[in-house]
Amino acid sequence: MTSPAVKGDAAALARDLLGVGRLTNRALTTWLHGLPGVDQVGCEGRAASLGTRSIKTTAKAWAIDMAISMIDLTTLEGSDTPGKIRSLCAKALVPDPHDPTTPRPAAVCVYGDMVGTARQALGDSGIHVAAVATAFPSGRASMPVKLADTRAAVAAGADEIDMVIDRGAFLCGDYLRVFDQIVAVKQACRRDDAPDAHLKVIMETGELVTYDNVRRASHLSMLAGGDFIKTSTGKIAPAATLPVTMIMLEAVRDWQELTGTQVGVKPAGGIRTTKDALKYLVMVNEVAGDAWLDPDWFRFGASGLLNDLLLQRHKLTTGAYSGPDYVTID
Repeated sequence: MTSPAVKGDAAALARDLLGVGRLTNRALTTWLHGLPGVDQVGCEGRAASLGTRSIKTTAKAWAIDMAISMIDLTTLEGSDTPGKIRSLCAKALVPDPHDPTTPRPAAVCVYGDMVGTARQALGDSGIHVAAVATAFPSGRASMPVKLADTRAAVAAGADEIDMVIDRGAFLCGDYLRVFDQIVAVKQACRRDDAPDAHLKVIMETGELVTYDNVRRASHLSMLAGGDFIKTSTGKIAPAATLPVTMIMLEAVRDWQELTGTQVGVKPAGGIRTTKDALKYLVMVNEVAGDAWLDPDWFRFGASGLLNDLLLQRHKLTTGAYSGPDYVTID
């Protein structure tokens, strides 16, 4: 999942795509504002239509397992303790003690200071450790602080970094600042003795105001080398929505057609039920294509979603509903 912006120089890639000799804020503005506008009525109508698709029997069982494997099992509270992190990791390792065939989530997502605890608990299980960084969730910090935050999480063993963009800079049209910050954080994800950490760029779409801004932020994040584009921190409402995610899926599809590079998508915040998750999977298939139906390219940022998926999986397997005590309380 390495972007060409990391293999070479993100600014060089941007200059080539934009057809300019020097990357300036004016050039970025011209390019981003030249993207096709989003038809709000059409976007929301198509998203609603895709949300009505029904998945039954064996297809539903497959979709539930796929959704479980795409979860970034998350706790991002000021009250998080090492014990809570170890408990969450234990759940990721054995989601359903009654059924060893249950797939594992893709990652456990924690604050940077908890990365070492999660890394030790997960061991070599293959479950990734994701860390939020860059003064999450506000992003209000100096670049030295943001980069130190990132480097500390990477040094502690984070496989993935979830950064937040400077929404203030973006909303006032300072796109070059946002671009440069993403590039710098991507550089901080590098390691000499292990694979680089993958970078998820959180756009906090609930603060971007318009669908056109979501499209522009998506393309800007990919241009700067993001491996994933992510809707939200989960701390701002609205968080993930179907229309916003559809716009992001269109963006990664178009980006692959333009550059040959595949970029992942992560909706996060407010996705709590199996019914919700299946709507997103239908949308992934219909908008981006089945190449994105893989934990390497699509994730759910969630805390409570896993429990509902486990209950629905058990219902499909046994034909009977289980009580809420069948699953652990996170």
